[in-house]
Amino acid sequence: MLCTRCRIRTAVTDDGLCTFCSGTRPPLPEDMTPRATGPGGWGVGDWPRSPVGLSWAVTALLGTVIATDLVAIVSGLHLRSLWQGLADAEEWGSQGSRIQSADRLHDALTDYQPAVFMVTGILFILWFHRTRRNAEVFDPSVQQMGPGWAVGGWFVPVANLWFPYRVADGIWTGSAPVGPEGGRTAVPRALLNFWWALWIATLLSDQITAHAQDMAVEPEQKAHALALVAAADALEIAAAVLAILFVRALTRMQVERAAQPPVPAPPVPGAHR
Repeated sequence: MLCTRCRIRTAVTDDGLCTFCSGTRPPLPEDMTPRATGPGGWGVGDWPRSPVGLSWAVTALLGTVIATDLVAIVSGLHLRSLWQGLADAEEWGSQGSRIQSADRLHDALTDYQPAVFMVTGILFILWFHRTRRNAEVFDPSVQQMGPGWAVGGWFVPVANLWFPYRVADGIWTGSAPVGPEGGRTAVPRALLNFWWALWIATLLSDQITAHAQDMAVEPEQKAHALALVAAADALEIAAAVLAILFVRALTRMQVERAAQPPVPAPPVPGAHR
C-alpha cells in the first residue's frame, strides 16, 4: 500500500504513512552525516555544505539574464515599430534596409539569450541540489523527493512542471529555523509559490511566442509576434527577480538553520521500526 500522504513510497505505519512522512526514516547514510562542524555550523568535508558562494553566482547570472532580456525588449520593440511602419506604409523602400539591420541585431541578441540562460540554469541546479542535500541533514522527515530529483526533476517532460516544486517545498520546509521549543517555525511559502507560478508562465509564453514567430509572414503578423516576444521577455524578467529573491531567502534560511541542531523526528505510534 502506498503512503496516504505522499502517494509515492510504501506505507510502513499502522496509519498508512511511509518512513519519510512518519518521521521514522532510518539514519542518514554515512556520507551525509556531518562528523565535524565548522564555522557557522557547516560540516567539515561532509554535509551540510554552505550554499552561499553558489547563491551569489546564481544571483549574478540571474542579473545577467535580466539585463539581456531588457536589451532584447528594447531591440524587439524597435524592430516591431519598423515592421508596423512597413505594414502601414505598404512599401518596402528605405524601410527595408533599416528592418534588415534591426533584424540582424535582434537575432544576435536572441541567439545570446539561450546561452546566458543555460549557464544560469546549470549554476541554479547546482545550488538547488546543494540546498536539497543540506535539507536532508536539517530535517529528512519533510523531504518528499530524493536528492537526485533536485537535478533530474528539471529534465523529465511533464514532470518538470511539478517535481522541482515538490523538491523546493521540502527544502523550504526543512530549512526553516528551529523555534524556541525545538520544533520548526512556519515560514510563509508565498515567495516560493509566486516564483514557481511565474516560472511555469514563462515556459508557456515561450511556446506561444515560438508558434507566433513561426506563423508570422506578413509585416503586421511579424509586428504582433515581436510584441508577444517582448511580453514574454518581460515575464521572464519578473520570474528572474523572484528567483533571485527565492535564492537569497532560502540561502539565508539555511545559513541560520546550519547553526542550529537537527529537528528530532517525532515518535509515531504503531511504526514498524
